[in-house]
Amino acid sequence: MNRINIGIIGLGTIGAGVVKLIHKNSQVILQKSGIKLNIKKAADIDKRKKEELMLSNTVFTTNANDVISDPEIDIIVELIGGTTKANEFIINGIKAGKHIVTANKALLSQTGNKIFNTAYKYNKFIGFEASVAGGVPILKSIRESLLPNRITKIYGILNGTTNFILTKMEKDNLEFKDALLLAQKLGFAEANPEYDIKGTDSAHKLQILASFAFNTDVKFKDIYFEGIDKITLDDLKYIHSLGYKVKLLSIAKLDLRHKIYECRVHPTMIHTSNPLSTVSQEYNAILIDGDAVGEQIYYGKGAGAFPTASAVVSDIIDIAKKILNNNEKIFDRSFQISDDLTMKKFGDISSRYYLRFKTCDKPGVLAKISGILGKNNISLSSVLQKETGQNIVPIVMLTHISKESDIQRAIKIIDKLDIIKSKTNIIRIEDNM
Repeated sequence: MNRINIGIIGLGTIGAGVVKLIHKNSQVILQKSGIKLNIKKAADIDKRKKEELMLSNTVFTTNANDVISDPEIDIIVELIGGTTKANEFIINGIKAGKHIVTANKALLSQTGNKIFNTAYKYNKFIGFEASVAGGVPILKSIRESLLPNRITKIYGILNGTTNFILTKMEKDNLEFKDALLLAQKLGFAEANPEYDIKGTDSAHKLQILASFAFNTDVKFKDIYFEGIDKITLDDLKYIHSLGYKVKLLSIAKLDLRHKIYECRVHPTMIHTSNPLSTVSQEYNAILIDGDAVGEQIYYGKGAGAFPTASAVVSDIIDIAKKILNNNEKIFDRSFQISDDLTMKKFGDISSRYYLRFKTCDKPGVLAKISGILGKNNISLSSVLQKETGQNIVPIVMLTHISKESDIQRAIKIIDKLDIIKSKTNIIRIEDNM
């Protein structure tokens, strides 16, 4: 039997899930891998975790440095989140001779290069499968199974909270605020849900995915992202009548010919014939296009204690196997950035668009709006206007393929007109996925 000592820093939802999963399935892990995982130390500032997880006095500590300084620990699992203390613990852990497993997408998205370079310097592994899509093995697939492929497209539903909210709005006729409250009540959304509903969480995950898929240094600050908080129930009804659904989609595309790529996160209309349109509730899904395998879809729960813990423990086992095999050169070359690519400016992307205006109900409104769109190189494919019996009416327009900068310029002009009664809602359409 091969014994590997691990130390866990952070016993919140995921950390507690890791402890429970190792305790529950230790015999299964041993039978399948020949490895006995031993939780040598587990740290959390909340002393109640000791009793809750039935940890002994010798295992539980409130001091993370007890984990880092323990000479018998082989692998440190960082699960406290955030970007300050977590970074400190990881770097200090590597320098202390430990391999690292983390689920911290925000940290990797912002300072991943420093962490990977430190791991390279000290010849240590970094496991981070749980940082993207929870229990869905997407990073492992990109770095291993799809390694012979040039990946050119990624379309991902990477945030379970927003997908749950959109599902409830669509199926239960809930307004956004009511669907959000339900998500919070059921534990799918945090008390402060800003990172989820504003698109930040999805952008962090896309940065990690695109960096490895395209083998380039994607900067988080360069990724355009917006959330779902402007989507209304009326929008979803109009869009459904047109044969589409809305998802918060993370999109990355590579144009090798011009050595340029794009990364963006925003609500996106996709046709109901697209398999991603059927992904509901808190589930995640990622569509990847490789030049050898073609399109593949990865699907599963993207959050939650046990799906994420499964990815964490999988990383622990992978690293344990390499330790026991006495790997001398263990650095993962997928961490190395080799392609000289440039990110396309968001204003230069092209798409079809859904535009929803709220206007005065009087003659000439359509002509005025369409005239401004036409002067800015935007042509229309369809117009939908529903009678409301009120003085303010919604007008929905779908465009042909247009340039983002043209759309933004036109809408800026239109929104200043006295006939417009609220800010225009813009949703991009992806037809050729």
